[in-house]
Amino acid sequence: MATSRDERPVSEEPKPRDESGAPLPEPPDGAAVNAAWTAEAAVPEGAAGLLHRLLVRLLSPRFDAQRDFNAKQVQLDNALLLHLEARFAATHAHYDRLLGLLGRRQDEIDERHLRLEEELRGHVSDLVRRVDLVLEESTRGRLAQEFALEDLRARLVRLEEALGRRGE
Repeated sequence: MATSRDERPVSEEPKPRDESGAPLPEPPDGAAVNAAWTAEAAVPEGAAGLLHRLLVRLLSPRFDAQRDFNAKQVQLDNALLLHLEARFAATHAHYDRLLGLLGRRQDEIDERHLRLEEELRGHVSDLVRRVDLVLEESTRGRLAQEFALEDLRARLVRLEEALGRRGE
């Protein structure tokens, strides 16, 4: 990690953040476990040291097996942490990609809705003009029919009068 001129650490990578912009928690630090896995004790001096060396000689196969197991366990723990971190990163990348696709699809849907709205507005305007035209024509036709009917009634009255005079 680099440092700035005022000796504050400068991160080489930006800290990952959640959706709200808050930094995500750091992964667990396994350095203490990794440093302590050897678990070697200091050898005492004198008679205790002699007894210690004798016990170590007798029990060294068991201690070696335990040490190997501990070392493999620490390696497995470290590998599991790396695997989990990679899986979480892949999961987040996958969901980010899906959200991007869904957002883009939503934008396309909004655009189609706007186009359909414009087409519908045009069709409704055309329909209103046609209805107005039909109503106007029907009004004009009705007036003409009323005029023709009045004319017909007048002719009928004249015919009845003419026939009445002949019959008298």
